[in-house]
Amino acid sequence: MSDEPHVLLRTEGCAGFVTLNRPRAINALTHAMVRRIDEALTRWEDDPAVETVVIEGAGERGLCAGGDIRAIHADARAGGTASADFWRDEYRLNARIARYRKPYVALMDGIVMGGGVGVSAHGSVRVVTERSRVAMPETGIGFVPDVGGTYLLGRAPGELGAHLALTGTPVGAADALLVGLADHFVPSEDLPALAAELTRTPAREAVAAFARTAPPGVLEERRAWLDSCYAADTVEAVVERLFEAGTPEAKETATTLLAKSPTALKTTLAAIRRARRADSLETVLNMEFRLSCAALASADLVEGIRAQVVDKDREPRWSPATLAEVTDEDVARYFAAPPGGDLGLSAPA
Repeated sequence: MSDEPHVLLRTEGCAGFVTLNRPRAINALTHAMVRRIDEALTRWEDDPAVETVVIEGAGERGLCAGGDIRAIHADARAGGTASADFWRDEYRLNARIARYRKPYVALMDGIVMGGGVGVSAHGSVRVVTERSRVAMPETGIGFVPDVGGTYLLGRAPGELGAHLALTGTPVGAADALLVGLADHFVPSEDLPALAAELTRTPAREAVAAFARTAPPGVLEERRAWLDSCYAADTVEAVVERLFEAGTPEAKETATTLLAKSPTALKTTLAAIRRARRADSLETVLNMEFRLSCAALASADLVEGIRAQVVDKDREPRWSPATLAEVTDEDVARYFAAPPGGDLGLSAPA
């Protein structure tokens, strides 16, 4: 397995298959993987034999757990530019997927987080299963939702997107459908048959034949207090409302927020609200590139990855340590142009 490419490409019938192939890392994305996916999309876009593109993950654990954050950690500690170079190509790929001229079917089985959302949830046909756990968990490592995550979550009903962006809470199939991260539920045991059908049948027709009703989620029944609490003007006010909402789930949510990077929380709330007003995905990706580059130079990203992934002590020492210490100026700096220049994506005319 170690000698195989980290992205496997094959065509079968009328479909081109992209298989993310780092199962031991839950198919976490590297820069080389992003380039290979992009090259495949280029090759297949004008190939009349390929009518549908399908992306899937190798192994049993998930489609993709995100970017290779150990590599990002090393780059941030060294003051390098490799992560910014990676994001530049990754975000361009996200935009390309969203504009792809052929059906792009994402089989979002198992863990789909961070960069995994970027290569799936911008697709035109997005399939989740009872095993799906979809999340943008960036605030827990001192980062901000990227790969167009603020664009997707900014368009979720009410304040559900803000809740998911700030807490990083993974959602199952029904909730992924509710917030607009997926389109169809298919039982995981039917995915091999669906993949086979996609080789001979138009994508939407094939998926419709296998789609079922998802098991119930939890967000709809919590909408009232989530919408009320996250409508507050500041993160501090959101937390206060959650503690006062009168339900155990709301109190637990407040406690969850207080464990995240205070700077990341305030920046994420500002980003979600800007993304809601944005005129295109490309505009939001340009913004997120600024946020990511600023985070790369921050203490919290290095510390967050250390605590969660490297040392695994789960005790990050955020700087600033509290929401009250994070100023408007601190947040504004995340939205400034990065030293290496902007992403510069433009929406198609």
